[in-house]
Amino acid sequence: MPPGEKSQVLRGPDPRQDRAVRTRAHILRCAAEIFAVRGYPYTSITDVAQRVGMTKGAVYFHFPNKESLAVAVVEELYSRWPRTLEEVRGKGLSPLDTAVEMFNDAADAFQNDPIMQAGTRLQNERAFIDAELPEPYVDWTSLISTLLREARDLGQLHDGVDPDQAARVTIAAFFGMQHISENLHRRADLKERWLEVRELIFPLLRAHEGRR
Repeated sequence: MPPGEKSQVLRGPDPRQDRAVRTRAHILRCAAEIFAVRGYPYTSITDVAQRVGMTKGAVYFHFPNKESLAVAVVEELYSRWPRTLEEVRGKGLSPLDTAVEMFNDAADAFQNDPIMQAGTRLQNERAFIDAELPEPYVDWTSLISTLLREARDLGQLHDGVDPDQAARVTIAAFFGMQHISENLHRRADLKERWLEVRELIFPLLRAHEGRR
């Protein structure tokens, strides 16, 4: 294998029965809880099996190796955001406020959801993982760009604001904020730091009330 090239991800069977689906989801969440605390290098399939209360063979049936388990955690994280967007859109918010609410939900997930915590940590530790992970930030940037373009078309953005540029800046500010919060305070102050970022950036993006 050429230097720097990652191995192909091995996949377990695609579960069809409800019990198998629930078992796979339980393994994934337990693995995420351990990855989030210990990180990839210090987590083993044995650790996951003990947390789940299964044999290693039962875990291997769903996830052939640790790499496949890490990739599945990251993929599960990314698969959630389109569903979250649908839920937020169901609240009837404006596109700009929908973008804010998406970040609000992400801030909650960083504090309470092991899939979010583990998926983010695994991306940061991708050099240790001999498998290709989904590219980070791209989907988030596309999602926020779409919402901000909708906001621009409705006259909700301040004159001169470029939706794609604004999306890149808000993504960088949000994920940079959480990274600092995680490293300095284990995210204990994340909500306060997100409020600071939100109250600084979004009023600058929003059009004056007379234009809305």
